[in-house]
Amino acid sequence: MARSKPSSGSTAASAPAVKLDKKGNPKVGRLKKLGTNARMIKQAYTLTAKNDPKLPWLLLITFVAVGAVVELIGILLSLPLVFIPIALLFAVLATLIVFGRRAQGSAYRQVEGQPGAAAWVLEGMRGDWRVTSGVAGTTQLDAVHRVLGRPGVILVAEGAPSRVRNLLAQEKKKVARIIGETPIYDILVGDEEGQVPLPKLSAHIMKLPRNLTAAEVNSLGRRMSALGGPRMPVPGGPLPGGRQMSISQRQVRRR
Repeated sequence: MARSKPSSGSTAASAPAVKLDKKGNPKVGRLKKLGTNARMIKQAYTLTAKNDPKLPWLLLITFVAVGAVVELIGILLSLPLVFIPIALLFAVLATLIVFGRRAQGSAYRQVEGQPGAAAWVLEGMRGDWRVTSGVAGTTQLDAVHRVLGRPGVILVAEGAPSRVRNLLAQEKKKVARIIGETPIYDILVGDEEGQVPLPKLSAHIMKLPRNLTAAEVNSLGRRMSALGGPRMPVPGGPLPGGRQMSISQRQVRRR
């Protein structure tokens, strides 16, 4: 007597369901996530220490000093054993904060003045920012980048002011025809008066007023798709060392 083969539907039904996160991507296990983060921090430390010889000593001093101060408080309260884990926790947190700031400073020093530096900063910002790099540019590698977010549309120009101001004005007219009354902000990256220094670019954009809701940003994004994507190549990974350096420093800045 012939046996019937199980249907493909029953096989699919018996397969374990893959858990998804809020963005619809497969969830990553906690241990795997911790391992990935640890490798990123190790990579960032190695790369930062090459350009910052004082880093190991600063981290050691921070760890010992903060841990000692917290443990001293425990001794004064006659709870030295209770305060040992608390001291270690505060010491680690303080060390990570110092490390993050030193890594960020090292990264900015390396990219400042290089083509594509502003795009690198924009693409590393935390939050829902839709960045389109190189929407306009010149053969001298001046560039205008477009950012869509809760404040509205932000146009960021990097390069020689005499060349990029005209590019910025032209791009502003193109965008205005699509988005109507939505606020448009234009930023020129640089150290002169009226410009925004590269290390302050991310903070400057984060402080802009929130004029749109999340739904309005999504709707505006669909309308802005008519403008197309990048029109010029932006140097990828302006940091010396290429992609590896760019990823590690960006991970540290997001923490």
